[in-house]
Amino acid sequence: MSRIPAQRVGWGLLAAIALLSAAAPVIAPNDVARQFADLGYAPPMPPRIVDAEGRWHAPFVYPLRLVDRLQRRYVEDRTTRVPLRWFSAGALVSTENPNVPWLPLGGDALGRDVLARVLLGARLSLGVAVVAVAGALCIGALIGAVAGFFGGRLDDGLMRVSDFVLVLPAIYVVLALRASMPLVLSTAQVFWTVALVLALAGWPYPARGVRAVIAGERRKEYAEAARAAGAGRVRILLRHLLPATRSFLLLQATLLLPAFILAEATLSYVGLGFMEPVPSWGVMLREAAGIGALSEAPWLLAPAGAIVITVFAVHLCAGKASENRYPMLT
Repeated sequence: MSRIPAQRVGWGLLAAIALLSAAAPVIAPNDVARQFADLGYAPPMPPRIVDAEGRWHAPFVYPLRLVDRLQRRYVEDRTTRVPLRWFSAGALVSTENPNVPWLPLGGDALGRDVLARVLLGARLSLGVAVVAVAGALCIGALIGAVAGFFGGRLDDGLMRVSDFVLVLPAIYVVLALRASMPLVLSTAQVFWTVALVLALAGWPYPARGVRAVIAGERRKEYAEAARAAGAGRVRILLRHLLPATRSFLLLQATLLLPAFILAEATLSYVGLGFMEPVPSWGVMLREAAGIGALSEAPWLLAPAGAIVITVFAVHLCAGKASENRYPMLT
């Protein structure tokens, strides 16, 4: 029996995560902002096809009944079956009774659907990370290409700047940059601010690699032939040398993305990123920490599971490529 390559598993996981994020409003069984007053910290509601008496039915759930509000204790009302319906009211699956929600991953403090918030939160958390990676790669590729192509004092100056940024503790740099900006921002402003801060902290990593690749490639025969044919510096750099950095930049993207996902979660966790009621993974983890979720409501740690799965998938994608192409990075 043939083994499935780890890299293929990683790309499959990333594709599934991207699909779930894109289709979050349809997949989530409840509106992300809707609050169910009597379902604060409600436990997950597993779907069933066999009732308490052993009879088979179409998929259904038992509604939850609050027994002790102080201890947040719920029991299933097994005298009532609430059937699940498919492709209704713009949702992939929901309940036939709108007043009895299905909470696959339980509810948060306000009785909101944790699954819906995790799925919608992926759009913000992953979106910030992807934009930040794109920004870091663009800035780093530009600076590295200029340094590697022109060399001399310009090269030395740019590399000294990158060295200065690299020796600083990255997470403290990100926290300091974000803290220096206005704290009260709209969701869109927070998105672009955090992405910019992460890009400014991450550009030296691709810059140094691109500089090394360009410095080596500019002396090769195809570059000399283009120069002898009358091609200008900009054309040689853009058309002939930068394409040689594609594989390195792709590898850098897979290394920066997990770091930026964790950085965004950290910023939101400490109150410098997204804020309630915006659902981001860091915001949800801050709420989970506030009640000791590991013992009180472990389903609130679902965002941590989403982060772990995403980072694991990215590392699966990057692992083999880094071993084969750039063994010094592994």
